Amino acid sequence: MTPTGHVTPVCGTPCWVNLMTRNLRATQDFYSAVLGWEFRPGNLGTGFSVASAHGQPVAGLGEVAPGRPVAGSWTPYFAVADADVTAGRVRERGGTIAVGPVRFGLGRGAVAADRDGAVFGFWEGRALRWSDEHGNPPAFLELRTRDAFDAAIFYAQIFDWASGEPGGCEIAYAYENDIVTVRQAKNTVATVRGGGVGESPDPRVRPRWHVHFRVDDVEPVIAAAHAAGGTATPLAPSPGGGTESVISDPGGGLFTVSTRSVPAGPVTREGPVGHGGR
Repeated sequence: MTPTGHVTPVCGTPCWVNLMTRNLRATQDFYSAVLGWEFRPGNLGTGFSVASAHGQPVAGLGEVAPGRPVAGSWTPYFAVADADVTAGRVRERGGTIAVGPVRFGLGRGAVAADRDGAVFGFWEGRALRWSDEHGNPPAFLELRTRDAFDAAIFYAQIFDWASGEPGGCEIAYAYENDIVTVRQAKNTVATVRGGGVGESPDPRVRPRWHVHFRVDDVEPVIAAAHAAGGTATPLAPSPGGGTESVISDPGGGLFTVSTRSVPAGPVTREGPVGHGGR
């Protein structure tokens, strides 16, 4: 790790997850009780903090300004070389930019939504190291959307997935399960899964990015979530072969805990789904 603890992430890869909340102190108490996280102030002011687990940064928490109509939600961020170019690609392909690009600390970031309304962010610049010594991130990202293949084309074009650049992301599509797997340096960093229903009132079913945090045992996490004022779905098998539960914190932020970070799925074709620059 660099002396400052910051690195330049590989472009196209997930580099951070962030939760916006209306009560930062209460939210920190919840995640400390449920996931054992510790918190320190961030470098973006008094309304931000950085969560760590076993000494490793895992997530950011930010407090929503009073009066702003923003629901508590987890947002994944992807590393990019140029935030302005990425914002242009999002707009050209039917997505929307909600915030930015704007400068924060050591870089510039933006929050966007894809064509089906799934919210994500992107980041240009240096960031906290978001992986262990094996290159594994503390959270796994899964997009559940209307059409996995169509969504993969969208993200491949804006993030240069499957561009063929050395060290970049590669993608593979499993026709029979409508799953796209995104890999970087042999590590699966995200999956895109079809079947989301855009008009569903259930946020677990609507197109959105799901953040999965790895845990050793799901059952005590479910119990801790209930005790801390959250809700949790019953223990269920996860696509990766372990168990999982979808948890809602008291502010409505949804996340998944699972005993395996990488949902498995048969891969029948590997290579570019589609890419292109601006």
